[in-house]
Order: sequence, then structure tokens, then C-alpha cells
Amino acid sequence: MRVADDETSARSFQTKLGQVAAAIDHHFDALLALPDDPRRGLIAAMRHAAIGGGKRLRPLLVVAACDLFHVDPERAMRVGTAIEAIHVYSLIHDDLPCMDDDDMRRGKPTVHKAFDEATAVLAGDSFHALAFEILASEKTHPDPYVRSELVFELARASGHGGMAGGQMMDLAAEIETFDLPTVTRLQQLKTGALIGFCLEAGAIMGKLPIEGRTPLRGYARDIGLAFQIADDILDIEGDEALTGKALHKDENAGKQTFVALMGLDRAREQASALVEQAIGHLGGFGVEADLLRQIAHYVVERDR
Repeated sequence: MRVADDETSARSFQTKLGQVAAAIDHHFDALLALPDDPRRGLIAAMRHAAIGGGKRLRPLLVVAACDLFHVDPERAMRVGTAIEAIHVYSLIHDDLPCMDDDDMRRGKPTVHKAFDEATAVLAGDSFHALAFEILASEKTHPDPYVRSELVFELARASGHGGMAGGQMMDLAAEIETFDLPTVTRLQQLKTGALIGFCLEAGAIMGKLPIEGRTPLRGYARDIGLAFQIADDILDIEGDEALTGKALHKDENAGKQTFVALMGLDRAREQASALVEQAIGHLGGFGVEADLLRQIAHYVVERDR
């Protein structure tokens, strides 16, 4: 019976993942209509980057966090679209020759390869702006204080104290040798800050007081690190056809990763321990947190 239950749960999760991905594509399709003017190339580049492909993990986390507080699904999806816009902007810029210089992303040419570098920079800039335009809209939430807090938290998670700061540390990792605490800090900023926003957004939309958010922040911290450890393992053992991007880049660049510092076996053990710890933070919730529990397992079991 347990095997059957597990299979049903896995199918249910994959269905939800597909529904969220389709909804995000629908939102971007509506937001990025092609104009009949010189901006057409820019919008085409944005559509190339955002529509189709990608795990859509961050929007799924927003939806799951909002489920805890019975937030209107369409409003939750708007916040999910905003966080995905930030994520896409970061990928476009991360792939540029001045950063990681990647040719493939999500199984297709990166934006600067499919178009050109100037268009890629503008596409990333435009996604950054689009994210805050979505959050500031009354369609996302009627309460201006909720919208203001969403904007503030996403700005903080995206900037020098979050994702961008982590990317700067990642660039420095090419010429410096980092120990495990420094690599952990790097990933908490580069990857974990946006994952943290996803859980924070659910609490904000649900108007949960600050003092009640500790379990969600603990969950976000733990799955953020588990996600990155799993990414490091995939970079060693993954299949490029499934991941849709070049592998072994960190290893070839001589960067210190969780796997490089811990070894494969210990890294796997640590990722599994973090998943169990993350799920433990949800002990105060019932079935409404089941999607978050499924996501925690997914981040270390995925193949891309």
C-alpha cells in the first residue's frame, strides 16, 4: 500500500508542477505580447528566455506557501510570476560572456547566443523591472501594505545582500579558495535568498505576523542548501540532455563546491539530512503543507 501511496503522491506532484509551469507560461505570454515597433527584438528575446522549460521551482514554492494561508490562487500565481521574472533575469545575465559564458540554457541557446549581448542585457534588465511592476499592481493584492512588503523583501533578496552578492562571491570563487562556511554563505545568498523570499511571500500574502514566520524561514534555509548540494551533485553525475545546460563547469573552473569539499557520499547524506530537517519545520502544519513536504523531497531527487 505504501508503494501505491508513494506513486500516487509522485503523480500528484508532477501534475501540480506541470500546472504551475503552464500557468507561468500563460502569464508571460500575456505580459510579453510582441509589438510592431523596434522593441520587437527585445520582447522576442524575453519570450525566448521565459516561455517553455525550467523547473519553475520558485513559483511552485510561492504557491505552496500561499496554500498554507488559503491565498487566492491567481494572486499567488502573480507573485510566482514575479519571482520567476527575477530568476530569468539572473539566468540571462549569468550566462553572459562576462559572467559564466554559457551557450545553452534550458535545452536551447542562451539569449546572447540566440540574439546578441546587448539585447540579452536589456532583456535581463526588463525582467528585473517586470517583477516589481507585477508586485506593485493591485491585481496582486488589494492591500498596499502587503504589496509594499512584497516589493521590499524581493528587492532585498535580489540585491547585494542576496542573489547579486552571492553571484559576486561566485565570481571571486574562480580566483580564491573558499572553505565550507564560505561556500555555504555564497549559496545562501546566490540561491537561498530567492528561495527564502518564496516562503516569505506566502506569509506576507497570508498576513502572518513576523513572529510566526520562523518555521517557514527554517524550511527555506534548509531546502535552499539541499537544492544547491543536489545541483553540485548533478554537475558531476547529471545528464546534459536532461539538465539542458553544460555540466562540470565548476569542476573545470576549479571552484570549491559542496561536493568538492565534502565528497559525493557525504554531500548526499547532508542533502538528505537537510530535507528531513526542512520537513521538521512544518510540524505545526497539517495537510495544507503537504506540497511543501513534496517539494523538499523533489529538490534532492530531481534529475535536472
